[in-house]
Amino acid sequence: MLEKNVDFAVYTKTTPNEEGFFGTYGGSFIPPQLVGEFEKISTAYHTICKSSKFINELRRIRKEFQGRPTPVCHCERLSNSISHCQIYLKREDLNHTGAHKLNHCMGEGLLAKYLGKKKVIAETGAGQHGVALATAAAYFGLECDIYMGEVDIAKQAPNVARMKLLGAKVIPVSHGLKTLKEAVDAAFEAYMGDFEDTIYCIGSVVGPHPFPVMVRDFQAVVGIEAKEQFMDMTGELPDAVVACVGGGSNAVGLMSAFLNDPVKLYGVEPLGKGTKLGEHAASMTYGSEGVMHGFNSIMLKDENGDPAPVHSIASGLDYPSVGPEHAYLHDLGRVQYMTATDDEAIEAFSTLSKLEGIIPALESAHAVAYAMKLAKEMGLGSILINLSGRGDKDLEYVIENYGDRLGLK
Repeated sequence: MLEKNVDFAVYTKTTPNEEGFFGTYGGSFIPPQLVGEFEKISTAYHTICKSSKFINELRRIRKEFQGRPTPVCHCERLSNSISHCQIYLKREDLNHTGAHKLNHCMGEGLLAKYLGKKKVIAETGAGQHGVALATAAAYFGLECDIYMGEVDIAKQAPNVARMKLLGAKVIPVSHGLKTLKEAVDAAFEAYMGDFEDTIYCIGSVVGPHPFPVMVRDFQAVVGIEAKEQFMDMTGELPDAVVACVGGGSNAVGLMSAFLNDPVKLYGVEPLGKGTKLGEHAASMTYGSEGVMHGFNSIMLKDENGDPAPVHSIASGLDYPSVGPEHAYLHDLGRVQYMTATDDEAIEAFSTLSKLEGIIPALESAHAVAYAMKLAKEMGLGSILINLSGRGDKDLEYVIENYGDRLGLK
């Protein structure tokens, strides 16, 4: 399908379809015993998302609890160190809990209360979704179980402590590569045994319908704010918008506001240590169509067609598939998907910290890394980056593994 056949003015109102498909991607491929439960979730969400009571309560929470709107800031020193192209950041690192994840977690918490659930359950990689959901659970008085791979638990110790302090139960996952994909497997298996009293709060625009559209809608606040703020600051739209892509919630959230505008959109995947299978997690760049975790999208596969092993320095990006909407936007040609390596992300992590006093999450550093290259290529113009999270959680890992290179030891 060609981009010119899609009316982006009404895109978010018409996409996905009623079955949750973005073109051929998405849908709901789940065990029969969960079909009724997911239909309840879908009906409940599409009911309350039109309710003024729900909308006003979510707006109050965003303002009084989350600290929204988060600002857009101009990175003058970073920009001038590269070219005459001006770089701006949407500061989701200043959202309460330090990343964009709380935007959908508070919405999912409200949905859980509406459905009469007693517990929320989820996976986490970098820990930001886990912290955000633990925060939402504490706010709404819900129990909270977070599944996390043992590798990520070791890398993200500060976030593990935060989840526990907030009252969540952090459950280590010790099989497979012990990272995000395995955490999703374990969380979904646990959910199947307790779905009457529990809701599985997926941490990105992935999973069975209605979660890709639901998370997108909750994250759309990022793009709505950023577009208005950028126009107020500059009197025009940015020339390019850049965001990192693992599952892709922060990217869809920002990009959704610009789909119908003359703005170039770039999603940045983790190229890790190289192009060989197992060295990266660049699903869109090197994957093919396939079903995992209840949805059809583009995924990295091994020789047997199963989800391939993946790697990224950023725990929140090491996932072998991508949100179905990203696959669809790629096919439409509306979003271009680029890559950044571990080394490029570390360089961007250091550069933004030193030049602007902003320590980015390693996930966000991938977007910064590509935007720095793009600014050099463009020479003139403006770039808006979604700084999806702050880097406090990554400092111990960066010091241990890159401390000598960055002069931190």
